[in-house]
Amino acid sequence: MQGTLREIDIHTIINLIELGQRTGELLIESSAGRFWFLFFDQGELIYATDNDSNLTRLRDYLKRLNLEQALDQLAPSKMGINVLEYGQIWLLLEAKIITPAQAMQIITNTIREVLFDILGMYQGNFVFEISPTLNPRLTKIKFSEISNGYAQSLRTWKQFYPILQSTNQCPVFLGNPTEPILGVLDQWVDGKTSIRQLSRYSGWDICEVGHELYEAIAAGKMAITRSPLDIPEQVKIKSPRILCIDDSVTICRAVEYILHNHGYEIMAISSPVKALSAVFQYKPDLVLCDITMPELDGYELCGMLRRSSLFAKLPIIMLTGKDGFIDRVKARMVGATEYITKPFGEKELLTTIEKHSHRLH
Repeated sequence: MQGTLREIDIHTIINLIELGQRTGELLIESSAGRFWFLFFDQGELIYATDNDSNLTRLRDYLKRLNLEQALDQLAPSKMGINVLEYGQIWLLLEAKIITPAQAMQIITNTIREVLFDILGMYQGNFVFEISPTLNPRLTKIKFSEISNGYAQSLRTWKQFYPILQSTNQCPVFLGNPTEPILGVLDQWVDGKTSIRQLSRYSGWDICEVGHELYEAIAAGKMAITRSPLDIPEQVKIKSPRILCIDDSVTICRAVEYILHNHGYEIMAISSPVKALSAVFQYKPDLVLCDITMPELDGYELCGMLRRSSLFAKLPIIMLTGKDGFIDRVKARMVGATEYITKPFGEKELLTTIEKHSHRLH
């Protein structure tokens, strides 16, 4: 199931997944290029994320528990790049740094955050792929039982416009207040901490935080800065062009998101046949290629590229769910530069790409 949000709204998409008791992954892409991933087990939500590559959201929730440095004690999760945060939550749980109740609350909060962000969207694209359930899991949420509450929250948030336009905006005090203005929230207001972070740190609902800020700004006690996400980026260092070829749209989008956030030029194509023609036009500096694909598998594609003088020395990194010795040997025989086994973590992906590419200055 895939399409545009103009054809069908997100509320209806999730309802259809629940009614059909589907198990799999829903990818939402906004018209601005942001991505969200929602995971379902028999129609019920078990996790959702915006694929924050820096684990900022999880660090915010840990700060509320006075565990800001906890992630630094862990090895990187080996779960897939679009569930990096989920993997770290489970590592924290296994290390007994957080309790099952705390882990469940964090996962529930991440789901609620994503729903708040996407339910008001009417432009963008979606893809739902049936896939094995995300394991292990702690919680399940029926969207039909909580959807009415989100409709009310979105109506409430819209009342704060145009003073508050984004949960990513950062409030700041005007002058030096001598008495509390926002109560417990005051300790985090510094012009750099976002509205969303204030909600995470305090445990307050986002609309509660919004109401307090709205009143304080209207009274002339506070101002709101632009969202860091809206500030134009500086001129980027020219980076290698990466081409990702994988028949899984969700893998393509996840790789695209990660590499784009790290300054790479990235094109992701889910059709190997289309990719074969696109490679001559895009002229990538490095190719990430899945092995098991319909029409044309990764071995064949790699072999074809190696037979061209243009791509004889092009770094080609194979992506696959297989982990056998024979597969590795075969990948080398057709000219693959290296081999990454799925699921792989963000750090492993970036390290491998950096190993075989050099940023241009």
